[in-house]
Amino acid sequence: MNLKDKLIQAYKDGATQGLSFESERSKHIQRFDELGFPTIKDEEWKYTNLLPVLKSDYQLSEDESEVTALSIKEYILTDTDTHLMVFVNGEYSEELSSIDDKQATICTLSEAQLKAPEILKHYWGSCISKTPDTLVSLNTALSKEGAFIHVPKNKVAEKPIQIIYITNGVSSDLFLQSRNLIVVEENAQVQITERHQNFDGKEVFTNALTEIHAADYSVVDFYKIQNDNRSCSLIDNTWVKQGKNCNCTVDTFSFGGKFIRNNLSFLLEGEHSESNMRGITLIGKNQLVDHHTMVDHAVPNCLSNEMYKGIFDDNAKGIFNGKVMVRPNAQKTNAFQSNNNLLLTDSASIDTKPQLEIYADDVACSHGCTIGQLDDEALFYLRSRGIPFKEAQAMLMYAFANDVLSNVKIPELKEKLNRIIAEKLGVDISLEI
Repeated sequence: MNLKDKLIQAYKDGATQGLSFESERSKHIQRFDELGFPTIKDEEWKYTNLLPVLKSDYQLSEDESEVTALSIKEYILTDTDTHLMVFVNGEYSEELSSIDDKQATICTLSEAQLKAPEILKHYWGSCISKTPDTLVSLNTALSKEGAFIHVPKNKVAEKPIQIIYITNGVSSDLFLQSRNLIVVEENAQVQITERHQNFDGKEVFTNALTEIHAADYSVVDFYKIQNDNRSCSLIDNTWVKQGKNCNCTVDTFSFGGKFIRNNLSFLLEGEHSESNMRGITLIGKNQLVDHHTMVDHAVPNCLSNEMYKGIFDDNAKGIFNGKVMVRPNAQKTNAFQSNNNLLLTDSASIDTKPQLEIYADDVACSHGCTIGQLDDEALFYLRSRGIPFKEAQAMLMYAFANDVLSNVKIPELKEKLNRIIAEKLGVDISLEI
């Protein structure tokens, strides 16, 4: 039985039994049944071939494995007071998690059915489009668990919230569907980090979906750290819906994993709101990272900033496809988009396609991309000052990416990202500028 048939059969066998939204799930599994997995014949997937990832004989669930607090220490923020949600093989681990929900409701989706049923019912699935990518439909049909975060009106989640999905002790290759729902009400604020981490050498394919509802005057900062091992594939779908006068940021740091596809969609429904999308990709041998973004300016007087930096070594492949839509009545829109890339070898490649689709005439919009190599003159200058070649290269590459890192608001997270970058660049120096 191929993977598609196995997934459809799992739905028929009641894989989501006990969870709500059956009518929605039924509609989405039918869509997946009709269309299947995307292929390179689909315009949005023309540069990214999913077929090699689908060849493994995945199982669809695994018993929870024993994971210790010590074993996850290097993957989380430990010196910052945070809320921590840990999922092991798709199941929530209360033992490893640490939550104090005085300012917000922080729990699993299954718990939310009891703690906040009306909020869950109102917002679940309302962020995604009516005709989504079939992988979004697949997640909607089969996802069983994930994080639920609700920050009430006028509340500030004073501590960052960490979400980490761990796979460990799996008996064979594993296919998981994780889902997060984040609801930030009027004049509320929250900071969230998310990470997927495999402790085994087995093939793990995760099809993840996060919905973020940012109400009027709210502030949301969401950081995705993607530094998994080379046996893992991740498709990460994030849908953001914004009200008026709110600020929402999604920063994505892609360093590890065999195959990563990030689909990020913003819908600005309220005036005077700001959307920020930033990312750093630093990958090497046999790795692929694909960033697909969509910003829909549906109302006037909004701002979107998009900045993605990529560094590709060996035969790594990058894809960037960023689209900005400005609707006819969305006058006074400011939209800025850039994608800058460094190719360190002749065998590395990047396919980049920034797009603007504008139907209003009083706007300030720009887009652009660059593909190049390290500046020989700058490298020579550093070498002439006694800096070894490898360290000089690392300093230039860090400077190239620093305007993305400088916007990280959690100091310990910024330090951790600096250490990861230094490790990826193969140097033992402090790269903080």
